[in-house]
Amino acid sequence: MSPARRKAAPPPGEKPESGLGRYRAKRDFAKTPEPAGEEAAVPAGPEGLYVIQKHHAGHLHYDLRLESAGVLKSWAVPKGPSLDPAEKRLAVEVEDHPLDYASFEGRIPEGEYGAGTVIVWDRGTFRPQGAASLEAMLGKGAVKVEIAGEKLRGGFALVRTRFGGKKTNWLLIKEKDTLARPGSDITAEAPRSVLSGRDVDEVR
Repeated sequence: MSPARRKAAPPPGEKPESGLGRYRAKRDFAKTPEPAGEEAAVPAGPEGLYVIQKHHAGHLHYDLRLESAGVLKSWAVPKGPSLDPAEKRLAVEVEDHPLDYASFEGRIPEGEYGAGTVIVWDRGTFRPQGAASLEAMLGKGAVKVEIAGEKLRGGFALVRTRFGGKKTNWLLIKEKDTLARPGSDITAEAPRSVLSGRDVDEVR
């Protein structure tokens, strides 16, 4: 079996909760086809990499990921994103993912963390709005970015909330700009992968 497929231990000195430590600690790479992130992926460029993956695990949800400091900062969005500024979608912060996860589609086997099927629902780039970096905005719990994806475009905000008493809970909100679409349901209108054209139930 290729060593690259085995469970990747954190690099010396890396704590499980730091960087990709939590991501690696949750997965056995001898079983799951997910990337271990052992090799550095090429950054998207001057703008950051943006991706949303549709994930049918115990329940269907959408995983928002934004490139930051060599990893993908990640949030699970139970109801998926919306282009309607009136819709405030819960986004639960989860462990960082490696950059090469942005192109992952496949089936995570039973017994593994996140078991189920994954597709790349949307992908593109983003840039922070204003002079502050994404890292600085994340630290303050108030993020504003301009997304240039195939399905989502325009301004979006991520705001940390104390809903449920959990620091990991954020709200994902579409800004009121010319690309907003009040009353729309983009997840129902465009359910398939931007890479393969498949939906989650068609992944094998």
